[in-house]
Amino acid sequence: MTGRAHTQLMRAQVDDLHPTQLTVGKYEVAIKRKVLANLSHDERKHVIESHWFPGVLGPGNRPYIVDHHHLGLALHEEGAHAVWIMVLKDLRELSIDQFWVVMDHHNWAHPYDNQGIRRDFTSIPGHLSHMQDDPYRSLAGEVRHAGGFAKDVTPFSEFLWADYFRVRIPLEMVQEHFAHALKKALSWASSQEAHYLPGWSGSLEPGT
Repeated sequence: MTGRAHTQLMRAQVDDLHPTQLTVGKYEVAIKRKVLANLSHDERKHVIESHWFPGVLGPGNRPYIVDHHHLGLALHEEGAHAVWIMVLKDLRELSIDQFWVVMDHHNWAHPYDNQGIRRDFTSIPGHLSHMQDDPYRSLAGEVRHAGGFAKDVTPFSEFLWADYFRVRIPLEMVQEHFAHALKKALSWASSQEAHYLPGWSGSLEPGT
């Protein structure tokens, strides 16, 4: 039998959460902060208590979260203290180099900077607040929320979409005219050129 009864949960301080990626979309973090700020005390408590961050126990007994970095950073900025970690693996006995090899093997890390360039794992910051802003990751998130592509189980799928938009939509437009950039991105999302991306919801043309 599988299910919640066999899921290992542990309590962790938000300040102790170690990211497994270099970047987030700060625009998306701001939206999550606004949602949290508008909740009543009881509603906010329910959101925090009912949410599980998937994570891996790593060197130094740190919980390394492998998803939901935007929510984690929003909670940190809103002053939340503790959250639940759903432990996927206990790798505390490994050296830091061995640890990142295993994390990479499982697709539990995304060491790419805000230009889409892969960096060493040592570049991944030790705290959520030190992650870089990638405006294209914010754009990808808003395209998904607008129905431009479907949520997919592929790890870090929205970063693949961010890189797709990165070479098609000028950074200045994303930073200064986000609504216009979103309109452009929605059009690109349905293009045949995006058919290889996870969650693509366009239609293949005959012979494609």
